[in-house]
Amino acid sequence: MALSWKARRRWALFALLVALPLYIIVALNLIVLFDRPHFLIEIVIYVGLGILWAFPLKRIFRGISQPDPDAPPKG
Repeated sequence: MALSWKARRRWALFALLVALPLYIIVALNLIVLFDRPHFLIEIVIYVGLGILWAFPLKRIFRGISQPDPDAPPKG
């Protein structure tokens, strides 16, 4: 079942305002949970986690900046 354009916009907003800050908090706490690694390793971990969140959400964000394709034409 494909999500509608409006549903994808709502999920994208939820992901950016709620899920992404929670993901950042969890990522920071996971690093602190263990002994703090070397500076360069820590940067690699943060960059990897920073890229990792985008892959599952890629389909939600695709096309949401475009006008609603199902909206009736204005005129």
